[in-house]
Amino acid sequence: MAENEWLSKDFYKVLGVSKDATDAEITKAYRKLARKYHPDLNKTKEAEEKFKDISEAYDVLNNKETRQKYDAIRQFGMGGARFAGGSGQGGFDASGFSDIFGSMFGSGQGGQRVRFSTSGGANPNLNDIFSMFGGAAGQGAGASYGSPYGGYEEQTPSPQRGEDRNSKITLTFRQAVKGATVSLRVDGKQFKTHVPAGVKDGQKIRIAGKGKPGLYGGKNGDMYLTVHVAEDPKFTMRGHDLIMTLPVSVGEAVAGAKIDAADIDGETVTFKVPAGSSSGTEVRVSGKGVHRGNETGDLIGVVEIHVPAKPGLALKHAAKEFDKASGDFVEQLAEER
Repeated sequence: MAENEWLSKDFYKVLGVSKDATDAEITKAYRKLARKYHPDLNKTKEAEEKFKDISEAYDVLNNKETRQKYDAIRQFGMGGARFAGGSGQGGFDASGFSDIFGSMFGSGQGGQRVRFSTSGGANPNLNDIFSMFGGAAGQGAGASYGSPYGGYEEQTPSPQRGEDRNSKITLTFRQAVKGATVSLRVDGKQFKTHVPAGVKDGQKIRIAGKGKPGLYGGKNGDMYLTVHVAEDPKFTMRGHDLIMTLPVSVGEAVAGAKIDAADIDGETVTFKVPAGSSSGTEVRVSGKGVHRGNETGDLIGVVEIHVPAKPGLALKHAAKEFDKASGDFVEQLAEER
């Protein structure tokens, strides 16, 4: 969902939490509703729509940056603010909002900007101006030439393709993984386009025909949409795979274990950690990554061995005994260091 649709959505109400809810309370509410309305468990049309709504709400509120933007936009929007994009006469610079949102998110270097606009250059096209006067001058304007039969003939101008536009949009990490349908506005007209699953931060998407209008019957230019993907505290993307840290104990790493964890949808998946795993060992659950076309990635857990921050005497003694029982392993580590 694009930021300019946030004004009409009360995500706190969708999840049934207060505006002061903690991250843990938001996650708990989402998982409870997801179990109730997930399409695999509830086959009704109403459940499907409800699941989409709670997923959208969780996408925004589960991320600190997007939640902060959402709260600010909702608060400011109650006064009638509207966001629009475009360029030229029909465009919107959003400079009027800079001071307001700058005070909320910071300004200058390192500041956050809430902006959802299209641009393609605001300078007037001289060809358009000259054409208003019947092609009196300017490149591409109609020209008159003498005719061998007397009088003059007017030469028809060649079709000219319209200029391209540039626009940008911010997606949550989950939207980037799953793909999203977003709303954009050009010259006062709103349209929707689909951002494919697996889109990366900084990637540009070409939207054909949504640039400036062509001249003399020429085709419209294109729009180039630059996507910014918000960071997720738990997941990253590597190709079509999703990567997450998988904390395990020393015992689980040595003996091997089945470790339960939550995937990008909040559903429980089980990793099989083989005996003798070290930190950095990768284990995977097939088919839980990015789905794009005929390609499906995996969910990869990177083993990270954790120990108690304040081990007692008994645990310290057991650790020393463990090292003794490991034979030459401790000496081999010392040589590697």
